[in-house]
Amino acid sequence: MARIPDAFIDDLLARSDIVEVVGSRVPLKRQGKEYAARCPFHDERSASFTVSPTKQFYHCFGCGAHGTAISFLMNYDRLEFLDAVDELAKRAGMEVPRSENPRSAQQQDDSRELYSALDAATKFFQKNLEGSEKARSYLDGRGVDEENRARFQIGYAPDGYSGLRDALGKDERRMKLLDRAGLFSKNDRGHVYDKFRDRVMFPIFDRRGRVIAFGGRVFEKDDGPKYLNSPETALFHKGRELYGLWQVRQANQKIERLIVVEGYMDVVSLFQFGVTQAVATLGTATTPDHAELLFRNAPDVFFCFDGDAAGRRAGWKALESVLPRMKDGRQAFFLFLPDGEDPDSIVRKEGAEAFDERLKQATPLSQFFFDELTREINLGTLDGKARLAERAKPMLAQIPDGAFGDLMKQQLGQLTGLGGNAQAGRPQMPQRAAPRTIQPVAKRSLVRGAIAVLLQQPSLALTLGGKHHFQGLRLAGVELLLELLGLVEQRPDISTGALLEHFDGREEQASLHTLAAQTLAGDEAMWTVELHDAVGQLEKQLLFQRIDDLNAKQRQQGLDDTDKYEMRELLKARANLRL
Repeated sequence: MARIPDAFIDDLLARSDIVEVVGSRVPLKRQGKEYAARCPFHDERSASFTVSPTKQFYHCFGCGAHGTAISFLMNYDRLEFLDAVDELAKRAGMEVPRSENPRSAQQQDDSRELYSALDAATKFFQKNLEGSEKARSYLDGRGVDEENRARFQIGYAPDGYSGLRDALGKDERRMKLLDRAGLFSKNDRGHVYDKFRDRVMFPIFDRRGRVIAFGGRVFEKDDGPKYLNSPETALFHKGRELYGLWQVRQANQKIERLIVVEGYMDVVSLFQFGVTQAVATLGTATTPDHAELLFRNAPDVFFCFDGDAAGRRAGWKALESVLPRMKDGRQAFFLFLPDGEDPDSIVRKEGAEAFDERLKQATPLSQFFFDELTREINLGTLDGKARLAERAKPMLAQIPDGAFGDLMKQQLGQLTGLGGNAQAGRPQMPQRAAPRTIQPVAKRSLVRGAIAVLLQQPSLALTLGGKHHFQGLRLAGVELLLELLGLVEQRPDISTGALLEHFDGREEQASLHTLAAQTLAGDEAMWTVELHDAVGQLEKQLLFQRIDDLNAKQRQQGLDDTDKYEMRELLKARANLRL
């Protein structure tokens, strides 16, 4: 799908009142020009979460959460970016421009028809469950009550090759639609028949609660594969979806943890016993997309697998996917169950409290990582230590900058005696590049001041009339300031919130949000003077920098005629400044 134009996002944010969006979900109290609340993203007693109607963004001084109406919906309602945009557009009565391609409207119609076909199939399977003694007895035997059958919209695909086809494939168009939805199979002679037959059916929901695929479970283990999933379709990509995530979101206002299990029945059984944070990967190993989705929804993720070799392999695959996403504040744990047990059998035998106790004893990612890598290595030898370092270093390099990555590298140093022991007695500070903005150094306060003004009122950039000539000045934050000025010049009506949205995912974002959240002294007239003064000073600094550069060149290799002409002009300009 084509990217949504920036101009539309600006317009959408301008028409969306962030106070209204946040206030419909969190109780807000007016405090001067802003609104305050207890932060919905972390536990706190005081109200450190503020919403600014003028800047159109929110900021928590406690946990650092920040963003626009779009990011609030993404974090609070746990929506994808496009779904959050859709939600806001619906409220504002706007049509989201999906693509400049004229086929896009047709594609949207096709998607709507596919969703309708899958919804009809879900209802067909549910109706068949009502009429199947065998399927109902199976679910009774597994302890799945009516509430959870309805919660997961569990159904039954009847035995026989044409139950679904006869009920829903009334004409050629519908047959094609059901086929594109992944509900049919075809034999060598081209004969089309129902893909799911004599199976308990588990609909798979997307992040908006729409059915996009199915998983079908056999009654007896020797009746072919235990689970049969829908094939990949236009709506369904199994490496990006998690079974049960929609139900977890509905059951929990705040998701503290997610428990990743292997089977659909495991998810349903855990829900049945009150453990309402379980999800399952769809017959695949944990992918990087799964890892991103898991951490976007919860800070703590527990991977629950069988304790056999296959289970440990699945655990390692999950570790490889989550390692590059282990930002500070996130945690991953691994719980390996006794032989022959799965979460479904364990929770039914022991109950939810005992299962919770097992989770509390789960192995942290750091321990699992080093346990697995050292399993067949003799750390008593230099060769063994070298082999561990060789295997671990490339993996540890994937961890984002922060305390967790530093501690993991420190642990490797302690195990191998390489790079990390020399300062074992002193805590190591993370070696990070300083942000390009907002440093409390006198020389940098000029840039910081200009950026602060722009974040208070972006439109003040237009008072410069596009005249600012300090490109190339080697001063921290200059590139960022020029980028902000350029953005406002291109998008004159941009709000502070929309400006910050542009930096989503970039290292400068946190510093910009912190600066934007501050209340700047003065008024519009004073801010305008401050911005113009800052730009004038930066232009002077560029002039002095260029003179210094030419002087250095003259000492090293001499100046050509062009350089000499430029130097004369620069010196004249400097003399005029001092008059």
